[in-house]
Amino acid sequence: MSVSTHDEHDPAGLGADDPRTAAVGPYGAAPQDATAHLDPELWGRANRLLVRKALAEFTHERLLRPEAAGEGRYTLKSDDGGIEYRFTARVRALDHWIVDADSIERVRRGGEALAVDALDFMLDLRDTLGLSEEVLPVYLEEISSTLAGSVYRMADGQLGSPELARAGFQAIEAGMTEGHPCFVANNGRLGFGAGEYQAFAPETAAPVRLVWVAARRALTTFTCSEDLDRERLLVAELGPQVLSSFDAQLRDLGLDPADYHLIPVHPWQWWNRISVTFAADVARRDLVCLGYAPDEYRAQQSIRTFFNTSAPERHYVKTALSVLNMGFLRGLSSEYMEATPAINDWLTELVAGDPILASTEVEILRERAAVGYRTDHYARAATKGSPYLKMLAGLWRESPVPRLASGERVATMASLLHTDADGRPLAAEFIAESGLAPTDWLRRYLDAYLVPLLHSYYAHDLVFMPHGENVILVLRDGVPQRVLLKDIAEEIAVMSEDAELPEAVERIRAEVPEDMRLLSLFTDVFDCFLRFLNGILADEDLVSEQEFWATVAACVTDYQASVPQLADKFERDSLFVDEFALSCLNRLQLRNNKQMVDLQDPAGALQLVGTLENPLARFRPGDVSR
Repeated sequence: MSVSTHDEHDPAGLGADDPRTAAVGPYGAAPQDATAHLDPELWGRANRLLVRKALAEFTHERLLRPEAAGEGRYTLKSDDGGIEYRFTARVRALDHWIVDADSIERVRRGGEALAVDALDFMLDLRDTLGLSEEVLPVYLEEISSTLAGSVYRMADGQLGSPELARAGFQAIEAGMTEGHPCFVANNGRLGFGAGEYQAFAPETAAPVRLVWVAARRALTTFTCSEDLDRERLLVAELGPQVLSSFDAQLRDLGLDPADYHLIPVHPWQWWNRISVTFAADVARRDLVCLGYAPDEYRAQQSIRTFFNTSAPERHYVKTALSVLNMGFLRGLSSEYMEATPAINDWLTELVAGDPILASTEVEILRERAAVGYRTDHYARAATKGSPYLKMLAGLWRESPVPRLASGERVATMASLLHTDADGRPLAAEFIAESGLAPTDWLRRYLDAYLVPLLHSYYAHDLVFMPHGENVILVLRDGVPQRVLLKDIAEEIAVMSEDAELPEAVERIRAEVPEDMRLLSLFTDVFDCFLRFLNGILADEDLVSEQEFWATVAACVTDYQASVPQLADKFERDSLFVDEFALSCLNRLQLRNNKQMVDLQDPAGALQLVGTLENPLARFRPGDVSR
């Protein structure tokens, strides 16, 4: 038997006197480990890919106006005219720019070639992009963090799409590389240190154990679905042994467990916020840290939501996380979440009671319980919506695992926009696995995804935020069977003054101008998802643009034919209009990257710039001229 000369404090066997071990980091690693992945070649590749995305999406939003230079070539000058970007691109439907990353050149006046660098790109075009002196440095930090995350994924060795297509739910979740398809700075995560990134970023797939605190009931709200209660939830989620140990800790302090609610806390939030910002509450025993529970979780793409890998049938847990990411500090408001279970119960009942929705087999992953702490000092000091009021709360959402039949598997819908390091789309692998003609596969997907959204809108004036991360695909042999919708209570709205809503659900009613109602479908579904899927399938020569939008149009017209009683609404809010307003997401972040939108009035914050030609217009039913 050999004896290792290494120990936990000197994993490289350098010896205690070696200067590289003089200061061990907080996660037991050498300081160099925090940046070991930042390879110059990979950094250059990540920059080129992000500049490609910036050119495409900023041009799509009419922030940039490249000039044609012939044969698919374009040029773009910096603010001062001293630097020129040159690149090749194809422009598809919905003004979707597909830029060739390897074609991008950055050239100084006089012909000197410069490195393609995303930080320099933002500085070269800061005025054109409208980046204020206040926003610019923070935005640069978000860009830098996004780049560092991209390099980490490259260095870690990404699974290719063929392997990912056969992988499990959480392997696919961790394997996503793009983030939100529209936002350029989409992985800022400002607040995470390098070690915390490796511990908590979804792409690292590191196991995470949650911290639990006991919060005095008089300062805490707990609500749950009608078919659930607190005791049954906690026994199912933690088990009797863990609950008994938590109760024992409270009794050892002379406290009565009946006076407290239990709240799951993101480890980062405990170490960096709660233990410091709420120190008075801890000292008063209004908050008592109970330590880690044994179950291991994986962070999901939304960063603050966790999937239980120890017991996958148990709930997701969503936590407050005071980290700045993509336009918001990712806290959770205890006040806002109080109605969450009631909203989910109402929506689940609506879906089950509607024959059309039931026929699509769409399901809601209910947010079944919510708990939030209201600290006295900050409640008196902070204004409504302040991050200080969103630091300590938790939410339990149903897992998709118990919903699956034999032979079914699940994948985040974001996976349909994923391409691997060799440029192979994951969607192409699903299509190949299905054995279906690509247009038939596309129609099966649209029947599962688009039809429930159409019927919710036209029959119930109900809209979701159905981007890739908020939708889970249920697949069998690569074929979409149905969708599971999640992250409901914060991101749905009923756009009707006449709809009958229970009092607890009233907050989701939204007043939206008549000419903006349909933007929920045109922007969130067409522009922010189908635009990209069309580009991927067309570039792979799987489905031509004509075939893609003809298939979407056929899905819409077939749905409309199935519910003739809604004909007046189809005419009033036609999906076949010639054009629709372009709603610009990056413009929101470039204007205010700390709070892009007032969640109380999301429509009021929209940045609408011109229009997009609607690719469905040519397929307008009954229009023989088209």
